[in-house]
Amino acid sequence: MGDLDVWAKIGIPILLALATFVATYLNGLRLTQRKEQLDLVERQLRDLYGPLVALCTANEMAYHQAFRKLYRPGIPMWDAPRGDPERQPTKEEVSAFHLWTKEVFMPLNREIFERVVHHTDLLIETELPQCLLDLLAHISAYEGLLKEWEDGNLSHHTPVIRFPGELKEYASTHYRCLKKEQTRLQGRKPKTSASLTRA
Repeated sequence: MGDLDVWAKIGIPILLALATFVATYLNGLRLTQRKEQLDLVERQLRDLYGPLVALCTANEMAYHQAFRKLYRPGIPMWDAPRGDPERQPTKEEVSAFHLWTKEVFMPLNREIFERVVHHTDLLIETELPQCLLDLLAHISAYEGLLKEWEDGNLSHHTPVIRFPGELKEYASTHYRCLKKEQTRLQGRKPKTSASLTRA
């Protein structure tokens, strides 16, 4: 038996074992990276974007479908229609707005505030988007107004910085993208509206 045969007899199993080891290592590395990506996506959904969508929706429904259907429906809350100063909010309407703000809107706002402030590490962007900066400023300004109301100063009812109207769409868009990414990383087929209807 020549040297070449000996090397072939010894070398081929070694090369096969080495190739198997490398393939196993690379596959394990890929699975680990996939799991880390999935863990991050699930944290983003659970701790930031999911709650943002739910809280913004609840806030919007509480204001438009509950409060505004009871108080001044079809009429601006604070800006009376031009040429009709008698349609300014009544004392009862102002009191109702203050009550709903303290008991309904601000608790939701504070939860939104906490989600954003304590989970900035989960943002998709590298910097805070303007709608989130506006949101934080709006809620902080409302805290000042609540204190003024407690002290008997009722000259202001809403902060100058408005609630960012684009916030719900911002959160919903990111939520949908992350749900798709979650499905991909889990190796599942995305559910279509037709399959959801049949389920």
